[in-house]
Amino acid sequence: MNITIHRGTDQIGGCVTEYEYNGWRLFIDYGEQLPGTPETFLQLEGLTHGDLSRSALLITHYHGDHVGCIAELPEELPIFIGNIAKEILEGLSEHLGHIDDKQKALSARLKSVNTFLPGHLLEWGEFQIMPIIMDHSAFDAYAFRIEAGGLKVFHTGDFRTHGFRSGKLPKVVEKYVGKVDYMVCEATNVRRTANNIKPEHELQKEFRQAFTVNKYNAVYLSSTNIDRLFGLYHAALQAGRPFYVDGYQKKIMDIVAGRDTIWGRSRLYRYKDGSEPKVLHRDEDNFRVNGKFVDFLSDRGYVIIARAGERFDNLLSRIPSDGRRTYFSMWNGYLDKSKAAYSPTLAKSVGSDYVSLHTSGHCDMDSLEKLIEMLRPKTIIPIHTDSPKTFAELFSDKWPVLIMKEGDTFRPIKRPSVY
Repeated sequence: MNITIHRGTDQIGGCVTEYEYNGWRLFIDYGEQLPGTPETFLQLEGLTHGDLSRSALLITHYHGDHVGCIAELPEELPIFIGNIAKEILEGLSEHLGHIDDKQKALSARLKSVNTFLPGHLLEWGEFQIMPIIMDHSAFDAYAFRIEAGGLKVFHTGDFRTHGFRSGKLPKVVEKYVGKVDYMVCEATNVRRTANNIKPEHELQKEFRQAFTVNKYNAVYLSSTNIDRLFGLYHAALQAGRPFYVDGYQKKIMDIVAGRDTIWGRSRLYRYKDGSEPKVLHRDEDNFRVNGKFVDFLSDRGYVIIARAGERFDNLLSRIPSDGRRTYFSMWNGYLDKSKAAYSPTLAKSVGSDYVSLHTSGHCDMDSLEKLIEMLRPKTIIPIHTDSPKTFAELFSDKWPVLIMKEGDTFRPIKRPSVY
């Protein structure tokens, strides 16, 4: 089985990995490169052109840097993604499709995309693929155990070990993966250690305390950060504050609510009886605000999940706001003018008086080392990182680390596995 890293050896986002055996090709992820990254255009036999009869593309999760370019691929190329992830992505693309041609094209391409389920073997030609559910800031995100030609590879995708669902990862790895020959792993947080990455449950506790103290609250976060969204919902209820979302956000929450059977049903993704999120209603382009609504908010307070733009700006200017606290629960680079990802619209909506409460969607290196200990690979290939050298310096004293350049192919020789 040959492993080629077409993109992602020295950048975060836009990763494309290829596994090839006996003429069959399995590609993983085909997304957008992050803002500020020198753009590279990939023309790959078996993916963008040529004979596609023995090729397939697996998507680890619905973030744009992993799935955002699939509309550019030939219609006859089979694409696979998680079942719930597809529904969330369809909701996002339909929501944005009327203002963004790229999202409109993505929405159309999703109609022919296939789905898989965690723990259910997927076979493609010479490949046996086991989708492994992972905890990430995107819901229904996956790693893959890939087997062909007597070799076993674990492709981590993006993941973390400090989220609400991470505790069962060792049992999942033991049951569905075991020891592997090779590991292709994300290394986004290669410069960070465990002690400066806050667990998701601690973040939720901070929000609950803040909502209890502050009557009026507006939180800016990604509407597809499902764990954070449900965590804030429960924090608001525990603090006695009504929890408000718009129709799109409620649709995204409804897709997940009550359907988390991946690692056993979690109370996190359930609505409290009679206390579903309250939906902000619209009168044409603006949210509806009347005297009864204002009186209710004045009495009970609120937690509003806000988004950038005039619609929410207008709403927040028309409702009680004395002492209102604004929270930013996303990467701070979106508000930093020195970063390529800076969003002036978001910065205008958030303003300068806000509290940053956020935690990473990616694994710290101490926890990654524990995963490596479980898998015991013969070689590790880091991707999704802007510092592969740092990764090698951290791990090469205990594990063979192979740093590859974009387009490089690793051709492992099958050796007897001794685990």
